[in-house]
Amino acid sequence: MDLSVMFFGADDAGAGHTAKYAGHTAKYDDILAIARAADRLGFTAIWTPERHFQQVGQVFPNPALLSAALATATERIHLRAGSLVLPLHHPLRVAEDWAVVDNLSRGRIGVSVATGWHSTDFVLAPAAYQDRRERAFRDLALLRRLWAGEAAEFTDGTGGRVAVVSQPRPYSASLPLWTTTSGSPQTWEAAGRMRTNILGATIGQTRDELAGKIRLYRDAYAAAPEQPGAPPRGTVTLMAHTYVAGTDEAAREQAGAPLKEYLRSYVAQTAANKQAAAHEGAVASKPAAGKGRGQAR
Repeated sequence: MDLSVMFFGADDAGAGHTAKYAGHTAKYDDILAIARAADRLGFTAIWTPERHFQQVGQVFPNPALLSAALATATERIHLRAGSLVLPLHHPLRVAEDWAVVDNLSRGRIGVSVATGWHSTDFVLAPAAYQDRRERAFRDLALLRRLWAGEAAEFTDGTGGRVAVVSQPRPYSASLPLWTTTSGSPQTWEAAGRMRTNILGATIGQTRDELAGKIRLYRDAYAAAPEQPGAPPRGTVTLMAHTYVAGTDEAAREQAGAPLKEYLRSYVAQTAANKQAAAHEGAVASKPAAGKGRGQAR
């Protein structure tokens, strides 16, 4: 079993403005120190997320940028995006950014594609929110082709179509890809059909439920056609909150308060996202002005 470090982030909601933002500098220092220690101790990978505008994970707006810094601070550990919200980005820019990190790290990267979990994130790309799941898997296939060096056509500033090849060329011939899932069986199956690895959570589901989703993923993966750069068998990576100490009592004492703070921050953001989704559903269900019953065209 490979062991990795995953950053998710829970910032101190109670800190004052000056202390909070000055504290972000210290958090980056901590991330670099943890990365160097994990590299030295033989951990497999460091995962960093993509988070925007929320209490959870304020210091993680761009996993490619942070991974570039970690690439120069480490020697052997893999550097992976625990979530890259693909619908927020042009796939050509994703290929460019991660090719830089791939070269800096000499091929130690990986990317887990996410569809997006908070509507507020999509102030960066509001038109991409409604069909974000379809966009993510469509652009994932394009990202693979761009990484392989295929030319792809895009619309330029004059409105014309132009074929471009992503630059710089990456160090690695293929891009290791995961799909991030919060537990939806449909996402597990879609990851199998796309022949990506999968990054899932242990929290919020029983072992039997998790085993069923892994079987669903394995079956879909085996039945899917070959994909550029995809391995014959996918890797299932699972996230679990873990703290190791000399005794269980010491672990609870040392990790209890930070874990509770993280959970409070996480629950607050999840509740806010549910409220936003409920509002979106309520707005969508209202008939357009002048097009009530008997007036639809």
